[in-house]
Amino acid sequence: MTRKGRRLTLIASALGTLGAALGLVLYAMRDNIVFFYGPSELAEKAPAPGARLRIGGLVKQGSVTRGAEKSITFIITDTKKDVAVSYSGQLPDLFREGQGVVTEGILTAPGQFRADTVLAKHDETYMPRDVADALKKQGVWNEGAPKPAGVTK
Repeated sequence: MTRKGRRLTLIASALGTLGAALGLVLYAMRDNIVFFYGPSELAEKAPAPGARLRIGGLVKQGSVTRGAEKSITFIITDTKKDVAVSYSGQLPDLFREGQGVVTEGILTAPGQFRADTVLAKHDETYMPRDVADALKKQGVWNEGAPKPAGVTK
């Protein structure tokens, strides 16, 4: 084999090994990739039940209902569409109606979501960037208000 042939063989095997490693990494991460949706986007795109996602918006006033033990249901809204969320567990101390929230879990049916994680804002000026962007896209964001700490746009 010539010197040029050995070099090409080495390069081809290195690219093959790199491609296989990348494929294994992506395969291992497939369950950890979670997409963020607002309630209106969720209604438009209608992902299949059982899909793992993040849903963010505002907790609708008067929607929080506490059940047996630590179960709770509430509605996330962007003022145009609503998503009913059920959650079992300890809520963040700052969780309340009218505040921004991001939930992570599984879509059980259209407009029904079972959360396994609930994240609430940490002070009066912070809102997760994805939630703020979704609210801006829906025309709900008040541009005259001071920008939340997590939003740079």
